Amino acid sequence: MVRSGLLLVVRALVLLQLIPGFLSWGKEGHYAVCKIAERDCHDSKGHKDMCVTGAIYNYTKQLTSVYHNSGSEIRYNLTEALMFLSHFIGDVHQHMSQPLHVGFTGDEGGNTIIIRWYRRKTNLHHIWDTMIIDSALKTYYSSDIAVMIQAIQRNITGDWSFDISSWSNCAANETACPNQYATESISLACKFAYRNATPGSTLGDDYFLSRLPIVEKRLAQGGIRLAATLNRIFTPQPKISLKHVDKGVEKTNPADYMKQERDPLQQFS
Repeated sequence: MVRSGLLLVVRALVLLQLIPGFLSWGKEGHYAVCKIAERDCHDSKGHKDMCVTGAIYNYTKQLTSVYHNSGSEIRYNLTEALMFLSHFIGDVHQHMSQPLHVGFTGDEGGNTIIIRWYRRKTNLHHIWDTMIIDSALKTYYSSDIAVMIQAIQRNITGDWSFDISSWSNCAANETACPNQYATESISLACKFAYRNATPGSTLGDDYFLSRLPIVEKRLAQGGIRLAATLNRIFTPQPKISLKHVDKGVEKTNPADYMKQERDPLQQFS
């Protein structure tokens, strides 16, 4: 059963993503946020210009290094690190944001694809940033963000409950695994965002109704994965204890101290 602490983090991340302009990028916003974090925009091997995934790795490293080395001098702004980590984990789940950095630079992440959303002239990026969600709020949720969040939470504890473990896990016991999330977003962008969205076209009910379930699931996945990442960061690491015996020191088996598998955010429940 998914814990109330997990749902709290999911609710917070979903709310932040639904507030216009807070986690959405826009044509200039994407570059502005990345500019702020550019000192951290490299991947785990130091390669530059890996803004979203690189920033997730680096802010995770900042939080982990301080938490697990409490006696060391703090060289980072931990509040900033936590806020940016939350921001970027939300962003890497947005299909039209991530391609801006990893391959779809020709159309600036959909910003140069001018189309109509029903009767309104806009661009493809803006549709995926806000307009699908805005239309869903008006059509299904009485323009109430809280009602939409509750619906997503019901799916997390219901239809999606068996997917939580696979959403949460990182390969090779990594603390964060944004490359996996980015790959998913690129695939979904190709399959759903760009398909049938040619310049000058008008997108309406067929596009909206077939894409909304994808958007809502990605909102949920972003919250679940933020919760799981925070749990891995703030879970105390196992320590090897020493057992003194008559003639020497006997080390206990480190495996005895390995933590058992826990569901996401058990630390915060």
